Amino acid sequence: MMTKEDVINKISNVMHPAINYSLVKLGIVNDVKVKNNSATVFFALPFPNIPILYDLIFSISQPIMNMGLEFKYETRLMTEEEKNEFLRLEAEAWKGLDE
Repeated sequence: MMTKEDVINKISNVMHPAINYSLVKLGIVNDVKVKNNSATVFFALPFPNIPILYDLIFSISQPIMNMGLEFKYETRLMTEEEKNEFLRLEAEAWKGLDE
């Protein structure tokens, strides 16, 4: 049976398309819960209405489904502390979106 650690290891290299860090390092992937044959990923978003939200979710869903797990997700807004850390990392590693 897959564990939370297995899932986190598998998705820890999924990169943000505009920031040269992974979604895990940026705190966007905030937590993972694995139960039975299902993984629920908890996304913490720095701002509401992020235009690339579904791209981020899709990029995380693929490796999880490739593990044979059902993919579920929940979203919430980051706390001020989480958002400040995200913005610091974003400024440090911004590369921009390829249009």
